[in-house]
Amino acid sequence: MTRTARDLMEITIRELAPDPRANPLVPLIARGEADRGVLAALALEQRLVIPADRRAFQHLADRSAAEPDSAAFFTALAEGEALAGEHLEPFAAACGVDAARADAYEALPGCQAYPAHVAWLALNAAPADAVLAVTANFSAWGGYCATIAKALRAHYGFTDEACAFFDFFAEPAPDLDRTALAAVRAAMDAGSLDEHHARRHGRLLQSYEAMFWETLCSSAAPVRQE
Repeated sequence: MTRTARDLMEITIRELAPDPRANPLVPLIARGEADRGVLAALALEQRLVIPADRRAFQHLADRSAAEPDSAAFFTALAEGEALAGEHLEPFAAACGVDAARADAYEALPGCQAYPAHVAWLALNAAPADAVLAVTANFSAWGGYCATIAKALRAHYGFTDEACAFFDFFAEPAPDLDRTALAAVRAAMDAGSLDEHHARRHGRLLQSYEAMFWETLCSSAAPVRQE
């Protein structure tokens, strides 16, 4: 039986699904047991991740001129990251992050490995391979964001505005999913999709995301106090 693009995407998402134990921080947030300083560090790290990913996705879109579906996918991601950056600021403010605190913050290498690899993909990966890898990774990220958004309201008293960053990523994105599917299908039809490379990219993204959460969780006092 010939495997379809949808089959490949579903199989890849299932194969790359992270071990539930790979994220020690989100369960703490879900129970209201995470320190507010760690939430502030999450905001500060994301203030670096979001613009880096936006530029990387835009570069992938620019490299995808010969693959319009891939270009549309990465353009949508870049636009989404720009909007996410706007939503991030109320969350950061609710965590007590101001301009001085942000300027004084020293980024954690384990948190910044993820955007570093996204930048590597922007420079080196075949666009459709990156589409498949990123789509698989986002499947887990959306679930984390939904859990955090619920917990911030229930345990930390955050407003809807302060939770909007996580609400944004938790929402289903059927148009984006359709664009990703079209990009993968087009690459399969053209014989240009390398499933081995796509899975390798996706596995590394999942590993670096796990490192992001582990690093935050293991940092006893990741935010410098003035």
